[in-house]
Amino acid sequence: MSGPKSVVITGASTGIGYAAADYLAAKGWRVFAGVRKDADAQRLSEMLGEAVTPVMIDVTDMESCRAAGETVRAALDGAALSGLVNNAGVAVAGPLLHLPVEEMTTQLDINVTGQLRVTQVFAPLLGAVRDHAGPKGRIVNISSVAGFNAAPLVTPYSCSKFALEAFTQGLRRELMLYGIDVVAINPGPIATPIWDKAEQMDPAQYEHTDFAPAVARILAYMLKRGRDGLEPEVVAEAIFRALTDAKPKLNTVLTPEPFTQWLLGVLPGRMTDKMISGRLGLTPDKLNP
Repeated sequence: MSGPKSVVITGASTGIGYAAADYLAAKGWRVFAGVRKDADAQRLSEMLGEAVTPVMIDVTDMESCRAAGETVRAALDGAALSGLVNNAGVAVAGPLLHLPVEEMTTQLDINVTGQLRVTQVFAPLLGAVRDHAGPKGRIVNISSVAGFNAAPLVTPYSCSKFALEAFTQGLRRELMLYGIDVVAINPGPIATPIWDKAEQMDPAQYEHTDFAPAVARILAYMLKRGRDGLEPEVVAEAIFRALTDAKPKLNTVLTPEPFTQWLLGVLPGRMTDKMISGRLGLTPDKLNP
């Protein structure tokens, strides 16, 4: 069966996911927008119109993912799914020596294992089955420049994005069996609510540690970078290209600081360590002033 191209986007209630849903719908795609709350589903329906179908998806719950898969399968009525955009994610911050272990578990469950759950459910609709008829779909994982370089005190987030890079690379090589391509988008600071949520982190839990001053600095830095970041529509356009280009880039880096990103990639590691630790006050002289 033929018809408009179709895509599933997780984490579509705000930010990059919302912008991608809006952009792809405007390009004529049928969009299944993953949300976790009924209120968000209603808001998306009202704001984005009939081309966007909200679907309840909690990426931490396999049954929720399977139910979403059945909803999409029924709606497609025999047609193939053209794309899957694994966008859902959170950002956890805190010094590793004092970070509650359950926060790291949550970070990895949402940003890594959650992508696995969603991919396992939707891969057959993309063509990862022997008897698939029609064109093969494509998977786009929303990673980060943090997947190339780990910032202190935001290491849990970087861990998840480093892992997502490995997930993307390994999955791409496995799905060559079915002719399904898998690529990543690597944004730098983007003006989305994920950074505003940094305000919700309570630095008081670290106030009696040696990292307290650095935690305050990194939170202020995260908020400023996010609010000064690129608009999410820039990422939405890159997602469209990743889904439609005949040979998309394996990693599309999007950042308002391209020189800084390049510099971090070419400087010797020890030099980069000194620069970053010095900026955040993570040096022995700050420990014993």
